[in-house]
Amino acid sequence: MIRRKRTSPGVYLAAGLILAWTASANGQRFLQSTEPPPTVEQDGHVAPPQGDATLTPPQQPGAGAAVEDPLDGDGADGRLIALLGRPKPPRSNPADSPTAKPPTITDSLSKALALQIALDRAGFSPGVIDGNLGRKTQTALAAFQTSASLPVTGRPDEPTLQALGVDPRAVLRAYTLTSHDLSQVGPWPKTWIEKSNAKHLGYQSAAALVADKGHCSQALLGRLNHRLRIGALKPGDTLWIPNVDAPRPLPKAAALHVDLDRKLVQAVDQSGRVVAMFHCSIAKSKEKLPKRSCKVADVALNPVYLFDPKMWPEVKDVRRKLVIPPGPRNPVGLCWIGLSLQGYGIHGTPEPELIGKTGSHGCIRLANWDVVRLAKVIRVGMDVRFTAAQTVAGRPAPRR
Repeated sequence: MIRRKRTSPGVYLAAGLILAWTASANGQRFLQSTEPPPTVEQDGHVAPPQGDATLTPPQQPGAGAAVEDPLDGDGADGRLIALLGRPKPPRSNPADSPTAKPPTITDSLSKALALQIALDRAGFSPGVIDGNLGRKTQTALAAFQTSASLPVTGRPDEPTLQALGVDPRAVLRAYTLTSHDLSQVGPWPKTWIEKSNAKHLGYQSAAALVADKGHCSQALLGRLNHRLRIGALKPGDTLWIPNVDAPRPLPKAAALHVDLDRKLVQAVDQSGRVVAMFHCSIAKSKEKLPKRSCKVADVALNPVYLFDPKMWPEVKDVRRKLVIPPGPRNPVGLCWIGLSLQGYGIHGTPEPELIGKTGSHGCIRLANWDVVRLAKVIRVGMDVRFTAAQTVAGRPAPRR
C-alpha cells in the first residue's frame, strides 16, 4: 500500500509522483521553481539524491509560480453566451514577422479551423486542432450548445457560430522561432535512467514546440507551412499557427465530473452547468479505473516525477526508484492535479495527439495546455465525481 504523507514544506506523494508547491492566496498550491525539491521516497521519507539526477526545475520567468490569470472569470451566473462575449484582439508575439505572407488555405479549412479555435478559446476543447470536424469537435460543439442554452444540434448552426464569435478571417497568426525557443528542445534520453540524469525534459522537436503554441497537430503545422522544412527549423523561421491567443474568461468551477465512457473532464458550476470541457485519456485496464468520488488534494505546475519500477511492470531494466526532471516531456506533463484517491491524479502528457487513443496506468491525462487551464479554475478540496455506464460516484447508475 502506498501511503500519502505530507511533509514540510508542502510535499505530497501520490501514485509515485512527488510534487512540491507553494501556497497561493486562493488555497491552491503550485510547484516552486526557485528551489530544488527534495528527493522523496514513496513512503514519504526524504532520501539522499540518487546518481546524477537533479531536481532543479528550468529557470524560466515565472515558471511554476502561482500567477493570477487576468482572464479568470468571477463565477457570475447566467448563460455562457453572455460570459463569452465577442472575441478579444489576439495578443501578439514580439517576434512575429509583420511581413510574413500567410498561406493560402481553402474556405472549408478556414471555417473548420475557425470553429475549432473558437471552441478552444471558449474552454470546450475540440481536441488537438487539426482542421477536421470529427467526433471530438462535435462533442465539444454539443457541450457548448447545452451550456449556452442553445438548441443541441451538434452542428455549427448560425446561433452557435454567433455565440462562439467564430471569425474565419482571423484563424492564423505568425510565430517567429527564436534561439530561446530552440533552447527548450531536447535532450532526447531513451531510457528511464537516462531521463533521470537529465536536468530538464524539453520538447521533442522545434515543430512540437510550435505546434504546442497553436494547440495543433504537427500534420496541420506542416500543411500550413509547406514551404519550410518542419523537421529542420531554425531561429528566424516564421510559421503560421492557429490563433488560440486570448482565451475566454472561465468562471471558477464548483466541482469536476469525469465521464469515463466518453473520456471527458467537465468543470461545472454551482448549478451543475458545464462551464468547461476537455478530452482525456483514462486507464487502459478497467480494473484501474477510479471506483468512487473524491476531492482535489493538491495542484502542482511543472512537477517532477518519481519513477517506481513496481508500478511499471513492463520496464525490466530498472531496479530502483528514479526522479524524473520537469518539462513538457515529463511523464505527467506540465501540471499535476492530485486527487484524494490514493494513486490517482489528472495531469498533462508529452504526447497530446494521443489523448483519447491510448490508455494510462490509471490517471486521467489531458493535453498540457488543457490541464494548465483547468488548474486555474479549480481549488483544493473541491469534489471530483467519476461516471461510467455502470456506476455514478461509486453507486449504481440510474436508469434512463
